[in-house]
Amino acid sequence: MNQVLSGLDRLRSGEWKKLKGYRLGLLSNQASLDRNFTPARNIIEELLPGQLKALFGPQHGFGGENQDNMVETDHSFDKTLGIPVFSLYADKREPSDAMLENLDVLVIDLQDVGTRVYTFATTMLHCLKAAARNKKAILILDRPNPLGGDIMEGPPLQPELFSFVGPCNIPMRHGLTMGELALLFNQVFHLNCDLEIIPMAGWERTMCWNDTELPWIMPSPNMPRPETAYVYPGQVLWEGTNLSEGRGTCRPFEIFGAPYLDTGKVLHDLDKNVLAGCRLQEYSFRPTFHKWEGQICHGFHLHITDLSLFRPFSLSLALLSAVVRTHKEAFRWKDPPYEYEYHKQPIELILGDKTLWKEIEKGKSIEQLKDGWEKELRAFSNWRRPLLMYS
Repeated sequence: MNQVLSGLDRLRSGEWKKLKGYRLGLLSNQASLDRNFTPARNIIEELLPGQLKALFGPQHGFGGENQDNMVETDHSFDKTLGIPVFSLYADKREPSDAMLENLDVLVIDLQDVGTRVYTFATTMLHCLKAAARNKKAILILDRPNPLGGDIMEGPPLQPELFSFVGPCNIPMRHGLTMGELALLFNQVFHLNCDLEIIPMAGWERTMCWNDTELPWIMPSPNMPRPETAYVYPGQVLWEGTNLSEGRGTCRPFEIFGAPYLDTGKVLHDLDKNVLAGCRLQEYSFRPTFHKWEGQICHGFHLHITDLSLFRPFSLSLALLSAVVRTHKEAFRWKDPPYEYEYHKQPIELILGDKTLWKEIEKGKSIEQLKDGWEKELRAFSNWRRPLLMYS
């Protein structure tokens, strides 16, 4: 197997020369490291001394220090380089014209997790729009999609539900890298942005994260392991409910439950066909913060046994359906706000569909639910092909 090199690795190995003489900004965070654990900020400053004029941080902050949704990060200052650190998750979530004024090129190096609701792709889109408006260039340092690039799951997002957790009609598990998403956004929104991507070397669409042999650095506080990313396209659904998604534990999204949950009833009701490639361990836990803080929750620990068979969105949708059916009195959908949407139902924003949660309440089977979006998903798969950068 060929060694996988990220866009940052390739920048360091020679691609940096194309940036000589330009005033640079860098959008990155604590996971923006090369194979030797050197931060993008340090690499660019070493190779192109004095050219970095501003740093930018996404949700959770430039250093990944902030824990939760709608916990904003303040702007700050890098005392070593003597340049501003602009937060793109503050009172505004896009770069202002003033932030870009002293730049020629904005370099973006963010590790995405392959799931639509993860906000880094939306932040990148906001940067593309601002750069196009100000006639600035964007350079994407591409990184692997931890889930691989072949498999897609979930309904493409309905336009009336576009938000910070989904700016475009892509499915929950989209199978695209950040570079490919940038190409998609530039085309769909007719941005005409001066966009260049430094692609990876050695990455193939069939690769999950563990195949890359790259170090996993948490891209956000509740994404501690590659396995977290593997389950996230489904397990993020619990954010739209009164079940704990495992925040406040050491294994967020792999662990989930609530004080009222009867795991036996859920298992008895669950469509066992969705368990391919995984096992559910009955599990109790006490979150140290977030939902049900300090209370004992009954639920499950999700273990992946065969990633090639595992379908996280189908599994979690079936689990959600089983919980709704067996816990009608205690189960609740979460109320707004959710990621700065104050009127729309959080579960609609997460699922990407205005009626799917109502179909769940009616008791439709997982196969009936999937039938509702499979045609659209196939159409998306065909439509994205010209944008794919990797075999």
